[in-house]
Amino acid sequence: MGTHAAPHRRRRPALFAAVGVALLAGLLGLPRADGAPRSADACRTAGAAMPRGDCGPYWQVLAEDFNGDRVPLGAFRDCDHHVDTSAAYCGGLRGAYRNTWWAYPTGWRDTANERQRGRSVAGVYHPEDTVSVGPAANGDGRMRIRMWRPADGGPVHSAAVVPRAVMQMKYGKFSARIKVTKAAPGYKSAWLHYGGGCEMDHPEGEWTGSLTAFHHPCGGGEQGTYHGADDWTQWHTVSTEWTPGQVRFVVDGRQVGRDTRNVPDRPLSWVLQNESALEGPSAAPGSSAQLEITWVAAYAYGWKGAR
Repeated sequence: MGTHAAPHRRRRPALFAAVGVALLAGLLGLPRADGAPRSADACRTAGAAMPRGDCGPYWQVLAEDFNGDRVPLGAFRDCDHHVDTSAAYCGGLRGAYRNTWWAYPTGWRDTANERQRGRSVAGVYHPEDTVSVGPAANGDGRMRIRMWRPADGGPVHSAAVVPRAVMQMKYGKFSARIKVTKAAPGYKSAWLHYGGGCEMDHPEGEWTGSLTAFHHPCGGGEQGTYHGADDWTQWHTVSTEWTPGQVRFVVDGRQVGRDTRNVPDRPLSWVLQNESALEGPSAAPGSSAQLEITWVAAYAYGWKGAR
């Protein structure tokens, strides 16, 4: 989980001659000659609206806009049933959310606890007091991840939530619309697929910094690092497209990265991991920060029921 330790590096786009503009528009989502944007996302997922339905080689298996039942703080508890499998569940959840969401159980330690990180402040997963679902002031349904550090200076309360529909799935497309609505130093996200020496992270970064995507080739090798956006406190639509021999990272309709080096070919779970920072300042005692998710959508690849 978040095994990279190399500093984040921004890739600066190269300058292309005029003859390459049409190709660049198709790949990066630049405006067409008629003024309309062209999304590099395979399902044209770029704006605020949640995508619905199959597209291209992808079969939609999850479309959640959080406009259903409310989930109060305290409901994401008792999550240590069949952990890290598609049968995992949180005993405190009821209704549809019990069938569709799981969270890392209370007491699991986040990535900052690894000795090689050298962090003075780390976190412990506490979904029961960090994760909730309910409407925003405008009525829009949101999942809220509010991480915090106790005033007495204890560990950060972290949160990692997992859509059950795409646990242990081989290949697919994974999209969400997200915004950090309260930023503070010491908090970050690393949404990822990992296992068997392979890892794909998108988006990742401290919430006071920029969004980045990483690909760690299976079996080792230099990580691919791709700058996605400058600011977590703006709404962004993020997508990871994982197909045989290739992973693509898309932000707001722009392809920001692509890698073909030793891409995973085994089932992996999509973990929406949020945790204490691995770089920069640590979370201050009594501080908190919040990420909101207005929708998530996920797809199987290739054929219906592919796992």
